[in-house]
Amino acid sequence: MKVLIVGSGGREHAIAWKVAKSSKVDKIYCAPGNAGIAEIAECVDIGAMEFDKLVAFAKEKAIDLTIIGMDDPLVGGVVDEFEKAGLRVFGPRKNAAILEGSKAFSKDLMKKYNIPTAAYETFDSAEEAMKYLETSKYPIVLKADGLALGKGVLICNTKEEAMDGVKTLMLDKQFGQAGNTIVVEEFMTGREVSVLSFVDGNTIKIMTSAQDHKRAKDGDKGLNTGGMGTFSPSPFYTKEVDEFCKKYIYQASVDAMKAEGREFKGIIFFGLMLTEDGPKVLEYNARFGDPETQVVLPRMKNDIVDVFEACIDGTLDKIDLQFEDNAAVCVVLASDGYPVSYEKGFEIKGLDNFKDKDSYFVFHAGTKLSDGKIVTNGGRVLGVTATGKDLKEARANAYEATKWIDFDNKYMRNDIGKAIDEA
Repeated sequence: MKVLIVGSGGREHAIAWKVAKSSKVDKIYCAPGNAGIAEIAECVDIGAMEFDKLVAFAKEKAIDLTIIGMDDPLVGGVVDEFEKAGLRVFGPRKNAAILEGSKAFSKDLMKKYNIPTAAYETFDSAEEAMKYLETSKYPIVLKADGLALGKGVLICNTKEEAMDGVKTLMLDKQFGQAGNTIVVEEFMTGREVSVLSFVDGNTIKIMTSAQDHKRAKDGDKGLNTGGMGTFSPSPFYTKEVDEFCKKYIYQASVDAMKAEGREFKGIIFFGLMLTEDGPKVLEYNARFGDPETQVVLPRMKNDIVDVFEACIDGTLDKIDLQFEDNAAVCVVLASDGYPVSYEKGFEIKGLDNFKDKDSYFVFHAGTKLSDGKIVTNGGRVLGVTATGKDLKEARANAYEATKWIDFDNKYMRNDIGKAIDEA
């Protein structure tokens, strides 16, 4: 079969790598792709938001299955356009992708259906938000309602910081229209855990847990990023946590969306906070996480195409989702200066070191081909992933593998997975 993947990051490279392992697939296209994806797929110069062109391409090439990797096209309704054209596509429709597209919607959904989450208020007036903050308890969290590349969350320790945050989001429009409405949320403490799941509208199948590192610098300092590294499984995601989430969060979320007339088919990413009062939902995403995908898919035993098709066809209950009894760690190699400003166009050396190595992977994020060479083309450049018998071995392997790669302005955190030592 022929498969089209929409996106250009490390997540899409990991998806393409996993799809390429399927015995059902003989041709992969990716729009627009990157230099790493180009080694296993034919990259097509169509942007993720160019819905008409994507649909036309899928028809022209008789694509059997399209996989949407990114949040923007999902929230924008790309799945609806593919379905109207009679094409098979994996991902939630627009009315379901709102689960990620609007934090206000998802918070209201959780409140209505008693799904554990932080207390909150929603505001579409900066003046009203500031008035509320006058008597709030600190620290407090401000969230832009819409999509903000994973960066529209501000943790404010004082009233002054919170007032500045409202100005940044709602008046200065740092994240554009995403800040027209904001959610002001109680600050929760505890371990953060990411749990990805496959959903077919009724049935939900949970993947293995992971833990992300959002801040740019060691010790969880610096600005929020799209993610500087991750590990799987999380030692803090215990059997008790899993049982609680299955009972009160996972299926409840799927059922809530169905009750609202917003049947969800695709990936639900649960961002969880393990608080003293039990697990609570920090956020939902409507697609694979990045860089969580880079540690979860290398551990997955199943043919992923079978799972995608089961989600589309409503037969996920027939799938026995299985993962290796091992661990994986991903360290993101970024351009120094990310997430603010950084230079691009530096040649990347050492990529051949990953060829024919079963336990080591390099997933491209911000790369492109230039004059026959692979060069840096983004803030997050590569995700270096390694597996091991346990998390400590996987972490040691991943950091060893980061030494195999070199480019000017190479930057990484040196403490990815350090929390493992505290488990």
